[in-house]
Amino acid sequence: MTNYITKIFGASPVAPMQDHMEVCFRAARALVPFFEKAMAQEWDAVGELRKQIVDLEHEADDLKKLIRGQLPKSMFMPVPREDLLNLLWTQDQIPNKARDISGLVLGRRMNIPEEIRENFLAYVQRNSDAAKKARKSVRELDELYTTGFRGAEADFVEKLVGELDEIENETDDMQAVVRSDLFAIEKNLPPVDVIFLYRIIELVGEIGDMAQRIGRRLELLLAH
Repeated sequence: MTNYITKIFGASPVAPMQDHMEVCFRAARALVPFFEKAMAQEWDAVGELRKQIVDLEHEADDLKKLIRGQLPKSMFMPVPREDLLNLLWTQDQIPNKARDISGLVLGRRMNIPEEIRENFLAYVQRNSDAAKKARKSVRELDELYTTGFRGAEADFVEKLVGELDEIENETDDMQAVVRSDLFAIEKNLPPVDVIFLYRIIELVGEIGDMAQRIGRRLELLLAH
């Protein structure tokens, strides 16, 4: 009987979605030691951390494909399948950004100027915090799924989404500070290096943006 019911309703996609988000967060978190080693010009260690990030990005891709293939197509799901797929896509952007950042830094052996390092590293950490908060929000999906995305659990997730908004606002402010720091010294740097430094600052900020979008996707799920 259990197998028959499972075939009708489909297995819950929540646990795989949570596993995927865990991998995504780990990729974002790895950027903190990655930049610490890059600032110290320890390129062997940077290469090892880059490999970890790439491995995590591949793991996230494999999980994404598995989830997309097994996500129930049943009409009995408490929320639209498309909304869960959109959430999955948004989560997956985090390790993609981490991969792009690490590849650019290692490939060019980029030097983060000493004058901006303190604010820059704090900025990287705060974007990692955003990914961590997004992971915490996604961890509540199992309870939400069970309760039909209603009740006290929904209120708790709404609170987490609000906290995500606050962190994203902080990362925006921090990005402005780091960009200002770079602007103050850019005339002393090779122009090509300046261009790529601005690009790295932008890509790091996109991790926080994706974390906030995860919150927005969760809000859409709550709206059904």
